[in-house]
Amino acid sequence: MNKKLYIIVGVLAAIVLALFFYLVFSGDSVGGGQNTQRVQLTFWGVYEEQAAFRDSIAAFRTLYPNVSVTYTLINYADYETRLLQALASGTGPDVWMIHNTWLPQHQDKLLPLPAQMPDSGEPLLTLPQFKQQFADIAEKDLTDQGKIYALPLYVDTLALYYNKDIFNSAGIARAPRTWEEFNEAVKQLTLIDAGSNITRAGAAIGTAKNINRSTDILSLLFLQSGVPLTDKEKGEADLSNRVNNQDLGLVALRYYTDFADPAKQVYTWNDLQHYSIDAFTEGRAAMMFNYSHQAEVLRDKAPRLNFAVAPMPQLDPNQRLNYGSYWAVGVSKMSPAPNTAWRFAHYLTSFTGVVPYLNYTRRPTARRDLIELQKKEGEELAVFDDQVLGATSWWQPDSQKAEQVMADLIDDVNFSRATPERALRSAEDKLNASIQRR
Repeated sequence: MNKKLYIIVGVLAAIVLALFFYLVFSGDSVGGGQNTQRVQLTFWGVYEEQAAFRDSIAAFRTLYPNVSVTYTLINYADYETRLLQALASGTGPDVWMIHNTWLPQHQDKLLPLPAQMPDSGEPLLTLPQFKQQFADIAEKDLTDQGKIYALPLYVDTLALYYNKDIFNSAGIARAPRTWEEFNEAVKQLTLIDAGSNITRAGAAIGTAKNINRSTDILSLLFLQSGVPLTDKEKGEADLSNRVNNQDLGLVALRYYTDFADPAKQVYTWNDLQHYSIDAFTEGRAAMMFNYSHQAEVLRDKAPRLNFAVAPMPQLDPNQRLNYGSYWAVGVSKMSPAPNTAWRFAHYLTSFTGVVPYLNYTRRPTARRDLIELQKKEGEELAVFDDQVLGATSWWQPDSQKAEQVMADLIDDVNFSRATPERALRSAEDKLNASIQRR
């Protein structure tokens, strides 16, 4: 009996001891260094080198000295594949960067922000606070059914890059502000020789493969025209919006592809042109559309290129709508330290935490309280900051598939594989098929 009693007492003591350690160290609570628990976080990202996050990570560790954060830069071409493989094998990162179009296909791999933190009983960030702090596009892209799945590091938008020397020589005093003004500028700037060869394009627009982010440009034209592309609530594609018996989706598609049609007055581009960024740096294209990070790329490729950046042309200057593309940070469902991981993600995107990152990368802020401050840092960045609050996107159940569908839509028209009407219906069918496979 004594032996059994010793065993029972020993087991009870072990249970009490285990419960003690669980209560003290559970929930990966780090509490600003209030206990001695060590937590190691892994953080995966794309494009930005470690130096972009060094100061923010160091500041976070000052608040939470028992937490270490290891950042790994993954090449974009391999990022999604490596991420999925690592998550499937249980070796994935605690915190990882997610593109703003990825939530529909990767939501099941992310842990939403807890309603309250176990150690404090308070929320890190409520949905109303999220809406108050970040641009509207973030709520559209990164939340679902009232839950926050990721926090934006920045919000970038398409803008108009133009060659100042070419504009000056053509007597054009300012960049076009509307698409009508854009049409006139294209006609004035395009040069075509006697052999019908384009020797200088007014703008890089109209095709798919040789234009960087061509599908984003076309997407914006749809959205500015009032065409939603997809309906998240209904779970279906919607590439048409009829107003006064006019198919606005068809109008947007024809507008884009007309720039690659030799029979149109705005003909300025074809598949024989150099890649849009190269053509612009070579002075073979007077205008192109791109995001903020391309400014540094252009300076590296062509230091003497005299270019400027202007806001994206609009259908209605009083109702500005811009196309957003950006990366956010989320927490893996498989993280052994999810609460600490969320504390890090929250700090990294906070006013204090994100400033070093923005200063290093020169990205446009996603935070409302930083827009005016960042605009003072330079005219070029101010263009993108001005567009953040009017940024939008569209629900893509499979972003890779959606991009291919939009590229095929352009090519189907340009290569006469289908009429614009049939090409539009085909694209809608393809998007609906990808939605049904979710």
